[in-house]
Amino acid sequence: MNRDDFKILKNDFIFFDNCATTLKPNIVVDETVKYYTEYTSNAHRGDYDNSIKVDTLYEETRTKVRKLINAENDSEIVFTSGATEALNLVVFGFMKYNLKKGDEVFLTKAEHASNVIPWLELANEKGIKIKYIPLDKDHKLDYDKLVKMVSSKTKVISIAHVTNTIGDIRPIEKIGKLCKENNIYFVVDGAQSVPHFRVDVLKNNIDFLAFSAHKMLGPTGVGVLYGKYNLLNEMRPIIFGGGMNNIFESTGEVEYKSVPTRFEAGTPNIAGVIGLNRAIDYINSIGYDAIQSQEKELRKYLIDNLKSIDNIILYNENSDTGIVLFNLKDIFPQDTSVYLNTYHICVRAGNHCAKILKDELGIKNTCRISIYFYNTKEEIDVLIEALKKSKNIFEVVI
Repeated sequence: MNRDDFKILKNDFIFFDNCATTLKPNIVVDETVKYYTEYTSNAHRGDYDNSIKVDTLYEETRTKVRKLINAENDSEIVFTSGATEALNLVVFGFMKYNLKKGDEVFLTKAEHASNVIPWLELANEKGIKIKYIPLDKDHKLDYDKLVKMVSSKTKVISIAHVTNTIGDIRPIEKIGKLCKENNIYFVVDGAQSVPHFRVDVLKNNIDFLAFSAHKMLGPTGVGVLYGKYNLLNEMRPIIFGGGMNNIFESTGEVEYKSVPTRFEAGTPNIAGVIGLNRAIDYINSIGYDAIQSQEKELRKYLIDNLKSIDNIILYNENSDTGIVLFNLKDIFPQDTSVYLNTYHICVRAGNHCAKILKDELGIKNTCRISIYFYNTKEEIDVLIEALKKSKNIFEVVI
């Protein structure tokens, strides 16, 4: 599907590592190159034609992001270096000043490190309590048990919309409603959801949403933090410097700019933001319905074929997205990954930045296949054939 739009796919490889990053369509690559070769200038710092063009494209991207996730206004969109910086901004720019000792923050053990470590740091600093929402037998978030956990001390629920391991789609509309009814801040890691299906921050009562451009066909090094305007207006910057202040004096007086500019200190990743602009255009041109339909068909085909292999262990057979965790019986995952690389197949092996998921899975490391709409059944056939030959893996790897 749309494979001609990706120059990189002319190379001899099969890319099944779309959770880590996605391939970039020609429209994104071309516009990024244009910025560097035709109209390079800084953003919000010049009065000449190139600078004005950059300003226009930069702010146009903010509008496109706002429409993509159905935020109320452009000022609720903050550009960051990625979902990791966005989540750190929430924790250390907002929650640090709005939580107190004994307040509870709910996570799950399937979260990415970026949605765990900042909270652990804040817990050490302020004495907040981290609690983990139980997972069910399929390692999906157990909503019924979550409801029973909520108390007057519960102040934050911070979860991935789709985990980068189990690949389950969390019921965020129900969780958002639960948060609203109990005056709980709702923080959502959208890194694995925004690229694949529509996310509506208003419908789902999301207070903060973080995601990255490079996982949705855009460049690396740029991401988005959405926050409700009143919350962003309370939030404090965690990076200080040029572009985010109105005045500063030798006497110590400092006045910061309004939201969202106060959170975008220094020269931003201009090429990245402009690339994200085109990535959104591209996603909209295909449509989320078509993307989801393709991924569902590919996942079913992949799971059906993996189950035909005797020495395959599947860890998330019943999940909802194109993320599949597996191991070959008695084979270390990195050996499997190196073996598949000899067939020019790219998969991820390791803990996938979800190191505490081992408490639920009972194993530290797995292989991960993650598909996107440009993958094909023919590519899956090559993968399956390689895995069927894996009894000779050590002859190849060693």
